[in-house]
Amino acid sequence: WWNFGSLLGICLITQILTGLFLAMHYTSDISIAFSSVAHICRDVNYGWLIRNLHANGASFFFICIYLHIARGLYYGSYIYMETWNIGVVLLLLVMMTAFVGYVLPWGQMSFWGATVITNLLSAVPYIGDALVQWIWGGFSIDNATLTRFFAFHFLFPFVIAGAAILHLLFLHETGSNNPAGLTSDADKIPFHPYFSYKDLLGFIIMLIALASLALFSPNLLGDPENFTPANPLVTPPHIKPE
Repeated sequence: WWNFGSLLGICLITQILTGLFLAMHYTSDISIAFSSVAHICRDVNYGWLIRNLHANGASFFFICIYLHIARGLYYGSYIYMETWNIGVVLLLLVMMTAFVGYVLPWGQMSFWGATVITNLLSAVPYIGDALVQWIWGGFSIDNATLTRFFAFHFLFPFVIAGAAILHLLFLHETGSNNPAGLTSDADKIPFHPYFSYKDLLGFIIMLIALASLALFSPNLLGDPENFTPANPLVTPPHIKPE
């Protein structure tokens, strides 16, 4: 229950490391982006493993982040305004990073997901349409969109790492919350070995779970439509007007 903060740290490190290796072989060009991901999985040594760890690591990131938020809400951690507000900023940054990352493989769900989400901004009064075209880098989702999304996806995790350090600095000013809702120095114990071993156990359990998913059922949490290259003329069957 108290482990999800440290687990999010491990998630971030895992995503940055696997992402760096993927970035060495990925090509952000709409004509070959889909093929470059297939090339990583088929031709690069252990590329399939790195790609599966990265894709499923994102799902684990969100499982941990939602449980971390739930714990914070339940124990009233929002009374620590600075820590909480930086946490909210971190959530939005992680969501943005995951969204631009989802566009990169340039499958059907990548393209149409990008189309739907970016078009939401057209609802902004006065500047909506101009804002959408500015983000696209043209009059539709095209090569300019993919290259800038790749740049954002590479950059944001380092911004997240910086914000996470701030999050921890503010947390250390106040101390974590606890079920009693009291801040007392009377019952405190050293972080090491008591909590460091608990964190280590959490790391081991999560990394085993992530490795198991990546090795035995890597596509369980993915969308089958994303195995089809992006086609602006064909909408996936399950995407329809509500």
